Amino acid sequence: MQDVSRLAAWLAGTDIGLLELRTPQGTLRLGRKGDYIVELPEEEEEEEIELVSIRAPSLGVFLHGHPMAAVPLARIGARVAAGQAVGLLKIGPLLLPVTAPQAGIVDGIRAADGVAVGYGSPLIDLHPL
Repeated sequence: MQDVSRLAAWLAGTDIGLLELRTPQGTLRLGRKGDYIVELPEEEEEEEIELVSIRAPSLGVFLHGHPMAAVPLARIGARVAAGQAVGLLKIGPLLLPVTAPQAGIVDGIRAADGVAVGYGSPLIDLHPL
């Protein structure tokens, strides 16, 4: 019990909203309720949300970012807006943007940078908001 109060005191000094520890003996969940840290009941099985797959609009070479820039357009965990470019499709000298169909969080990148893809190939998984 003293360990739980020490964890709660530590959690109060951070900006973490939820702490979940799983052990063979069970699960401990601590969270914020206003200014207090409280023990939360075990979470019920969450409803599975289907990911949105962003697919190649054409055949070409998938690029994570512009060839003249060092940073990718989207990273795993990044929040994207509807219509935001999340990659590029190189078709000869043309660079065609691959855009997010809706707002969400990038859950996974399924195509490697510089790989040739066909029409409809899954490129990025998006967790809808």
